[in-house]
Amino acid sequence: MFMLSHFVKKSFIGCLFHDRISNHLGLDLITYNEKYDSYDQLIQEEWDNEDNLDNPHNWLVYLKAIFSLEIGFLSLSVYIGSAIYTPGIDQIMKDFAISEEVALLPMVLFVIAYGIGPLFLSPITEHYKIGRNPVYIITLFLFAILQLPTAIAKNIASLCILRFLSGIFASPVLATGAASVCDIIAVPYMPVVIGIWAICSLCGPSLGPLIGAVLSTKRDWRFCFWFLLILSGASFVILSLFLPETYPPKLKYERAKLLRKLTGNDDIRTSDEMKNQIDKGFLREYLWRPIELTLVEPVVFLINVYSALIYSVLYLWFEAFPIVYKEVFGFSTIIEGLCFLSILAGVIIGSFVYVTFIYLAFTKKLLRNQQIYPEVFLPMAIVGAICLPMGIFIFSWCATPHAHWFGTLVGACLAGMANFVIFQTLLNYLGMSFPRYSASAFASNCLWRSVVAGVAPLFAKPLYRNLALRDYPVGWGSSVLGFIATAMILIPVVFYWKGPQLRASSKFAS
Repeated sequence: MFMLSHFVKKSFIGCLFHDRISNHLGLDLITYNEKYDSYDQLIQEEWDNEDNLDNPHNWLVYLKAIFSLEIGFLSLSVYIGSAIYTPGIDQIMKDFAISEEVALLPMVLFVIAYGIGPLFLSPITEHYKIGRNPVYIITLFLFAILQLPTAIAKNIASLCILRFLSGIFASPVLATGAASVCDIIAVPYMPVVIGIWAICSLCGPSLGPLIGAVLSTKRDWRFCFWFLLILSGASFVILSLFLPETYPPKLKYERAKLLRKLTGNDDIRTSDEMKNQIDKGFLREYLWRPIELTLVEPVVFLINVYSALIYSVLYLWFEAFPIVYKEVFGFSTIIEGLCFLSILAGVIIGSFVYVTFIYLAFTKKLLRNQQIYPEVFLPMAIVGAICLPMGIFIFSWCATPHAHWFGTLVGACLAGMANFVIFQTLLNYLGMSFPRYSASAFASNCLWRSVVAGVAPLFAKPLYRNLALRDYPVGWGSSVLGFIATAMILIPVVFYWKGPQLRASSKFAS
């Protein structure tokens, strides 16, 4: 019970009103003696103490699980919004007298925006005076508020602008959610827990069309945004009260600040304060470096291209599914929405495969102090890379009146599994290859895949219509993606074969 109250104390609301500090820590700092070179050294020693509950690494397992679920809930509550309205596109076309391509623009802009947002929002979460919670909570509040004007938008222009802004404010948890999980988890278990968190992020685009299908069929497309308002509003209230701050420099800064007030000693400062953290290289570090890494690092460039393909398949299928399940198999809008759960099923299956592999190949070896290289992730990536075109081809050519609809679900499930495995393993490979510049590498990947996947739906209809056969309306259109995915198998294979040489010739890799 005490530990749960600690969550409340360290939450966004708790930090606004809480102005106390543990007596033992105050006494330690008041009685500071010469064995310490600085107050920062004493703060760090106390921080590393196993009994210090302010250090998230010292939380009990069930509290770490609760925190991870909170981050997962935050991810789910905003990323459901990416495609939730797509089942109601026909209604939007009628209401605003626009074409299908124009009706897709709000989704396109949302996806592009949550690739752009982390470039300037994620660095803020790593400032010692701000931390993660204020960015999460404030942007979540703005996201929730924006759903109100979105639900009552009178024209497509306002809908597009509001969706772009919503995407910006939905973005922090996309780039920083994994970092929050890393704040509480020991290094050997990080890939496992991040993989579990990623399920929540990928659940959103799969659940969104199902929820949107029910709401747009029973009511109309505007109720999709009323639903988002309720969901994100509930998430805002819960997380404002119960999501604790976990960023270590912010927590240490709060300790020092309160102790200065308690003791009247202005010399009590952390190392980050002493640096004064005026980052004159901000523009280079957070805006230019992600672009620079893409341009000069083949590993970063190729992983970005592969990630863009993975996301593009998902968003192109938002257009393919109505063709397959409505036009070919005659399903209703709601039943079509249920078919998106096949992708979710694949993600869940892929997560079990991934977590098992990572535990055996990474976690156990690290716990035994064995040497680990980035290439440890690549065998699983190669398996996923082989499964992806298989799933796409099965989906493509089972989408015919001459085959049972279940075959398409098998293909979508296999592709969903492959997407999850490839994405997680290659991001882990990217992070281990560029540990010093991992934030820039991830920001580059996020921007690249979001922009490419965001515009992909605009080309979906021409792709499928122009290459359609009478009995196979998405056969060749999806097969184009399958052929590209087949060529992409070479990427993890080359990394596995030439990875050490590529890192040795890089000025950024470690």
